[in-house]
Amino acid sequence: MNVFARHRPQKLRMSSSGFTLIELMVTIAVLAIIVSIAAPSISTQLANQRVKSTAATLANALSEAKAESVIRRQDQAVSYSNGTTESGSITIGSIKTYRYDVKSKISGVTGSITFRPSKVASAAATYTVCDSNARANPRQVTVSKLAVISNQAGGTC
Repeated sequence: MNVFARHRPQKLRMSSSGFTLIELMVTIAVLAIIVSIAAPSISTQLANQRVKSTAATLANALSEAKAESVIRRQDQAVSYSNGTTESGSITIGSIKTYRYDVKSKISGVTGSITFRPSKVASAAATYTVCDSNARANPRQVTVSKLAVISNQAGGTC
């Protein structure tokens, strides 16, 4: 025991430890308010991250199809399918299938885009990636006729 505690009456020494119920309830109320303010921001950030991830997956699949068409010296088609209850999928011919979050949606080219061994695409295309959370920022993945692939923010859902 320190010197100051010895000079206090016994009653004060016993009752001065711990927190009161009111102090704990006020602390919990303040924490609840802070969490309720932060929750919408966190859900929007998660939605933006899903959109970025899906756009990156799409761009990678398109790049892989472009490279495979040159390596295999044959056309490589890329198509996508948005999932309803399961994850969506991006398919490169019969080579590979990529999966993406079911809350993300890809729109744009209907059917497929084909990369040719001559390092060109069958057509220019723009894909827009959106999320089920309307506050998320959409992204666009574009493919030029010369098979240049870019991924940038923009587009409308």
